Amino acid sequence: MVSQHVLELCQATDSVSSVLARTPTEAPGDIVKQLYGHYKKDVHYEPEGYGHRFTPSSLQSLKLELAFNCGRWGPSRPSPLFLQAFADSLNCLDADPMSGVVSPPLIGSHGTVPLTVIAPLADIIRHVSNMIVRAEKEVFFITCSWSPSVAQRLVRDALVELSRRAGERGERVVVKMMYDKASASNAFDAHQAVKPEAYSGKAILLPKPEEIPNLDFQVVSLHRLVLGTLHAKFCVVDRKQAAVMSNNMEDNDNVEMMTHLEGPIVDSIYDTALITWNNHLVPTLPSHSTPATNGGLPTSNTEPIYLDRTLPQGQGEIAAEGRVHAERLPEHMPGDPHYDTTINSEIIRMQACYSTKPHETHLQAINRQLNLACKDPIPPSGPDIPDGQEMTPYITSMTSAPVPMALVSRPPYGPPNSKNVYVPQNEAWLSLIRNATRTIFIQTPDLNAAPLIPALAAALKRGIQVTYYVCFGYNDAGEIIPGQGGTNDQAAQTLVRSISAAERQRLKTCYYVGKDQDHPIHQSFKQRSCHIKLLIVDEHVGIQGSGNQDTQSWYHSQEINVMLDSAAICAQWREGIERNQNTSRFGEAAEDGIWRDGQGRPGTGYMGDPGKMEGLIKGVKGMLKKVQDKGGF
Repeated sequence: MVSQHVLELCQATDSVSSVLARTPTEAPGDIVKQLYGHYKKDVHYEPEGYGHRFTPSSLQSLKLELAFNCGRWGPSRPSPLFLQAFADSLNCLDADPMSGVVSPPLIGSHGTVPLTVIAPLADIIRHVSNMIVRAEKEVFFITCSWSPSVAQRLVRDALVELSRRAGERGERVVVKMMYDKASASNAFDAHQAVKPEAYSGKAILLPKPEEIPNLDFQVVSLHRLVLGTLHAKFCVVDRKQAAVMSNNMEDNDNVEMMTHLEGPIVDSIYDTALITWNNHLVPTLPSHSTPATNGGLPTSNTEPIYLDRTLPQGQGEIAAEGRVHAERLPEHMPGDPHYDTTINSEIIRMQACYSTKPHETHLQAINRQLNLACKDPIPPSGPDIPDGQEMTPYITSMTSAPVPMALVSRPPYGPPNSKNVYVPQNEAWLSLIRNATRTIFIQTPDLNAAPLIPALAAALKRGIQVTYYVCFGYNDAGEIIPGQGGTNDQAAQTLVRSISAAERQRLKTCYYVGKDQDHPIHQSFKQRSCHIKLLIVDEHVGIQGSGNQDTQSWYHSQEINVMLDSAAICAQWREGIERNQNTSRFGEAAEDGIWRDGQGRPGTGYMGDPGKMEGLIKGVKGMLKKVQDKGGF
């Protein structure tokens, strides 16, 4: 039940961003202390019976009404399932008002999703680079891992181009960038200002000040020792548009997911950016007094946004249009940029890249694009792809009206224990699983968090159809270390052992298979991996963002996730998920939870089920190799 205290927090008139609007030179961290510092904070709070709480039916309608009164939902009333999850996530605010890394009045909101990207990492950043160059006043970009890469070069080029365009207008643009970087200095302050000589050096390769003379550029790193990683990945432009991503800034073979959001939900994401930044904003943000709810910064951008956007094309129509333009539109690449003026133009250009060139099949075209990030490219092994079934990396997911949305995130927590579990992200996930009536779908790199496995087992026992996609061997070296939850294979076997044979028929466990392949490939080969983080329950409530279903995301990392209530958007997401991979077709696990080939053999690289000591030895060796591969030692 939402408490009176939480109701008052959510109905308050002040938020971090609204106070900053009145006092723009104040540090967001100081505003947090003013608004919420006097409340008792218990980051170790865990209610009795965690993960198995139910509200008596006699109080259910009151619970949902209280949750409804804690948000600003726009024209649509959220469904009971959405409000259940929202209420359960709000309960965390009693222990810590900042457990969602957003001011309570901004947690529940509404907006639209004009674009969804389900594609390799570089394709996500191609859109972000377009967002950056189209900015007129302000860019806020926050991510986790940052290293020289195609993604980094796309952002670097975009910043240089943004400065050039601002100079042509006789204006300046304020850009704030943030990433995770652990160092000894974090012991004194988790937030560290990054100097130009550091952020333009060979480890980061952002532009030097003289290369971006028309940008007011400020960079900060964040890490809470030991394990409190900044794992959230998002971008806000002109306080009008936001992108919430699954990807880091590095070269890899991952397929990722991004949602482009518009409307009042952007104010919530902007507020999260301020709280995450914490420090003084030098210079102040141009948008500090122009919330997205009122249209954001006044700009001359000619692209219609939010409710003025046109309704979407289907994914089949997008594929057909890409075939028409396949030879006309060059690919947007680092060093050879081709920026577009609208999202629709981006969709066509991206689809043209995935369309066939002369003497090429659809399968070969997909193989070409998925090999771009591979140091060791591989040939296709999957079946031919007919016209109309091509991969569609950029899809429109616009709705005719805004839909209910909420931020369900978590803050960074450094100590190496599992005492910071009661946060909005985890409660929303568990609540949706606990209250599902038909279906649960999950895609995540790793699924091994201790509270999640029994929750899925309980859903299966209730008769719910559970489908989850994970990546074969993703970060096995880290996950196999005792205390980290185990590998995906181990977690799947644990789940299977906890249910009956009849319940097993309602479970579909699959290991990621690339769109051009007919079998899962172990992540250690760096050829076909998946890093999407998505949960959809009963086909209409979805959560997308940065949070994995693993121990690190559940207990330690700062994450950002958007929960929305829309059957139309969830249907577009599911269609894109299935269309852009062969996981369901070729990746289903055997009865014991392990993927096996036609001869009954586990996939190459399968680690088995080592004991604690062997797991520790293998894990340490694997982690040392990972550090060496990244240039350590």
